[in-house]
Amino acid sequence: MRIISWNVNGIRAVYKKGFLDWFRKADTDIVCLQEIKAKPEQVPVDLQNIPGYFSYFNSATRPGYSGTAVFTKKKPISVEQGIGLKRFDEEGRVLKLKFPKFTLFNFYIPNGGRNEKDMESKLDSYEYLLDYLKQVEARPRPELGEGGPRILVGDFNVAHQEIDLARPRENKKNTGFTLPERKKIDELIKIGFIDSFREFYPNKTGAYTWWSHFANARARNIGWRIDYCFVSKNLKSKLKKAFILPKVMGSDHCPIGIDIYMSS
Repeated sequence: MRIISWNVNGIRAVYKKGFLDWFRKADTDIVCLQEIKAKPEQVPVDLQNIPGYFSYFNSATRPGYSGTAVFTKKKPISVEQGIGLKRFDEEGRVLKLKFPKFTLFNFYIPNGGRNEKDMESKLDSYEYLLDYLKQVEARPRPELGEGGPRILVGDFNVAHQEIDLARPRENKKNTGFTLPERKKIDELIKIGFIDSFREFYPNKTGAYTWWSHFANARARNIGWRIDYCFVSKNLKSKLKKAFILPKVMGSDHCPIGIDIYMSS
């Protein structure tokens, strides 16, 4: 099974840049998108109804902002559009899909970069998310699709380690690489999740998923790795491959993904 995640920075914008052609060629089992910036009725009809896929959208109440989407070949048992955190859920930042053998979360974590209040919201979102995942781990409720193997994908808006961005020294005090943010990824790993890319490439540098629009950053590969696919430890033996697709254009982010031995 192949799962791909991509912050498209506007599903309508990336659609005009050949997204559907890329999607068809990718022939992926599950595609998770972040920052779709559209209501379901604003999504082009041929994206709403891609042959062979079920599609699910979670849009922000605020027009043209945030939002997530998932396209899957296999129909999930259930789909949820929130985790119980008001602002986070109102901004369409999560889709939770329960399949027979695993649960998939598609996240778009807040950037936190505009002001102190936004950073507080980002850290609060992480705190809530970590508590939510801990509670499920401690008191799983299988009848509600909780517990068991879990896959977390999306834009987490944090470069975890110094090797996850091109210029760590210059960015230690900047949003996306501050110590409080990085500690949230530490905590996520501590409670039992594996950074799939680092599982295969623990020391690889120059592997980024987002680049600024300024100063020709992408061509120069002055980037950040802020998009992730985490899997619970009980899926470690099933991981086959993790990858980043920097040559796929259309957004300031590029797709990432995993190949995993698992039927849905």
